Amino acid sequence: MEFTLKIITIGSAALLILLILVQQRGASLGAGFGASSELITTRRGTDKTLHEITVIVAVVFVVSLIVGLIRA
Repeated sequence: MEFTLKIITIGSAALLILLILVQQRGASLGAGFGASSELITTRRGTDKTLHEITVIVAVVFVVSLIVGLIRA
């Protein structure tokens, strides 16, 4: 059980990093630092799905960390 929890934590951390890096908000370098010229954005299609998967993986990661702390 402990080994499985470690695998879930490490796997979800790596997947979370990958998912965050894949997402893009703009085409320029300034967009990465919050200087996007768009005021209102709506997530559609693949971007929305990618965002939802990122949220789910983040929840799995946090829950696995909390369970690991409780079991320690």
